[in-house]
Amino acid sequence: MSRLKDLQKNLFGGTTSNARQFGMIFTLVAIVVLFQILTDGLTLRSDNLIALFQQNSYILILAIGMLMVIVAGHIDLSVGSVAAFAGILVAKSMTEWDLPWPAAIVFGLAIGAVIGAWQGFWVAYIGVPAFIVTLAGMLLFRGGNQFIGNASTVPVPEGFREIGSGFLPEFGPNTGYNNATLLLGLAAALAVVWREIQARKTRRAMDADPAPMWISILRMAIMVGVIAFAALRFASGRVGTSFPISGIILLVLVIAYSFYTRNTAGGRHIYAVGGNSRAAELSGVKLKRVNFFVMMNMSVLAALAGMIFVARSAASGPQDGNGWELDAIAAVFIGGAAVAGGIGTISGSIVGGLVMAVLNNGLQLMGVGTDRVQIIKGLVLLLAVAIDVYNKSQGRFSIIGSLMRPFRREDSASPPDAEREPAKAAVSG
Repeated sequence: MSRLKDLQKNLFGGTTSNARQFGMIFTLVAIVVLFQILTDGLTLRSDNLIALFQQNSYILILAIGMLMVIVAGHIDLSVGSVAAFAGILVAKSMTEWDLPWPAAIVFGLAIGAVIGAWQGFWVAYIGVPAFIVTLAGMLLFRGGNQFIGNASTVPVPEGFREIGSGFLPEFGPNTGYNNATLLLGLAAALAVVWREIQARKTRRAMDADPAPMWISILRMAIMVGVIAFAALRFASGRVGTSFPISGIILLVLVIAYSFYTRNTAGGRHIYAVGGNSRAAELSGVKLKRVNFFVMMNMSVLAALAGMIFVARSAASGPQDGNGWELDAIAAVFIGGAAVAGGIGTISGSIVGGLVMAVLNNGLQLMGVGTDRVQIIKGLVLLLAVAIDVYNKSQGRFSIIGSLMRPFRREDSASPPDAEREPAKAAVSG
């Protein structure tokens, strides 16, 4: 038994806790395999994977911002309405005000920042609960979207559509694949190898024995294999399609925000505030500044998500953004965030969002009606959280708590320490 545990530790990163970080990923893989069988191979077809990523990229972007809001101990119900409001203003700015589409994107982000500053002011400096502020925002900006758009659609120019419906370009020799997507996959594979090598160097520098070389090779082989499979799937779609531009935007955001939440004082302060706001404030954390930032950041990402959706749809409409806040919140909680705040990761939220996306896509491929899809998704979310809460109350194995905890790093500068010892983490920042 001890040898099995040692093998598990080495294979998944040196500790038993790190082994659990792949729990939700394995769950996602299991769901994909299940639907691959039930749909007779449709799930992993290139065109379906490309469509799945395009159709859900804006929800995953929302999940990034929502994770930070929930970790800080708040909730944002306005993101769908903010996305729709920003989308209609950006569409109007290009069609009626002749604003070039690059400037329109900056304009849309500025709209999100202003809205976020407005809501952040009420939450951070006035002390109104975020639930109330964003509920009011949901009504306010939904009405604003319909008033400005006059309940009609507003088209957007071709260049702007690239951020939502564009793909990596075709170039180079004819290989039967999209070469840009293959290069992206190669870069990701090299990054995995580099990270493994750096991890071994770090452990040696800390006078800790790294895992046996064959373990490192096996771990890299698994990850590189998955990356290669995905790259080939995305690169082998019909001509003109490949990895979507919206997916590139999402990847950049995931990397940037993962680094911010893991490796910066500002990121650690968010976890400290969510873990124990009073202790964090006494330790020198600027509580109002953190609360203001997470609310403003959420609205900026909501505006970006709204623009991507409008670009993919080629027009802004009165029904844009309906229910997006619920999908983003579901992704975060399925990904392991705690209702009380202080716990959760960017990676976990993305995996949680993909679980919901694959579930939705697989059910649709099986011909399940939209009404039943919504029922099943709601039951899955409720059941997952209910079982987890029950197991925690009984002191038993907790799916979300145990599987998602390892997404957090175990060093003193990581979110887990901020979650366990918020005051200490705040001071160290």
